[in-house]
Amino acid sequence: MTPMPIKIPDKLPAFDTLVNEGVRVMTETAAIRQDIRPLQIGLLNLMPNKIKTELQMARLLGASPLQVELSFVRIGKHKTKNTSEDHLLAFYQTWEDAKDRKFDGFIITGTPLETIPYDEVTYWPEMRQIFDWTQTNVHSTMNVCWGAMAALHHFHGVPKHHLAEKAFGVYRQKIMAPSSPYLHGFSDNFLIPISRWAEIRAADVAARPELTLLAHSDEKGVCMAEDSRFRRLYVLDHLEYDSGSLADEYFRDLKAEVPIKLPVNYFRNDDTSQPPQNRWRSHAHLLFANWINEIYQTAPFDIDLIGSR
Repeated sequence: MTPMPIKIPDKLPAFDTLVNEGVRVMTETAAIRQDIRPLQIGLLNLMPNKIKTELQMARLLGASPLQVELSFVRIGKHKTKNTSEDHLLAFYQTWEDAKDRKFDGFIITGTPLETIPYDEVTYWPEMRQIFDWTQTNVHSTMNVCWGAMAALHHFHGVPKHHLAEKAFGVYRQKIMAPSSPYLHGFSDNFLIPISRWAEIRAADVAARPELTLLAHSDEKGVCMAEDSRFRRLYVLDHLEYDSGSLADEYFRDLKAEVPIKLPVNYFRNDDTSQPPQNRWRSHAHLLFANWINEIYQTAPFDIDLIGSR
């Protein structure tokens, strides 16, 4: 099936890269001429390098056979050091400005805050409001890395456990619930990049009957879980990462003289002069395609009916 275009702002930095990669991209001008309701997907981008995350998420959402309109949302009162204010003003809404909208799907990204208690995060009160808002204004949410930890804590009281050293590398995960619609087409186990200082433990997920453990690593804890009642998907790791994302992080920390170990199972023969191989790309596309398809199958056609249950 031929992918439909993803609608993103015409001048978004990711636009040309996506076109060069063969992703079908629709300009805002062309979308106006089409009589179709695209799926409305919001991205609350908490990552420091917002432009890189925009590209990673748009690449996966743009591979869908359904038309997707992607909107970028940010925390209103938080100032970012790694993305220009001009970029944020051009392409983002604050959550305060977006909160009256309805979304078929909403992605909440990670951010490197695993070592900080939730209530010490400067924008935690706003995050709690956003989590509650997804209950009434979003049909399905995908929470990633810290976003998943925080949502598991907020909705289910699941604790995060700090690690003695950073979980950093590419780790094999075992499928625990092969019948989940999010895992259709997945192999029995798969590889996924991990970069975090905390973990969620399987025993804590098992203690919450409303949660289902989807994928797990004996070495690094929970990879995916879901709450099917409210269509909340929790992804603790980074299928969306580029081939070089872990390498960028490794060399960045080396340059800054921050203690960092070589990422596990990443560089060929642990030789940092060799480009790393991407062994998770196909499962990344599967996960996002399954998520989009599940939204399409279950969301009301009238977007205003979202949250009316």
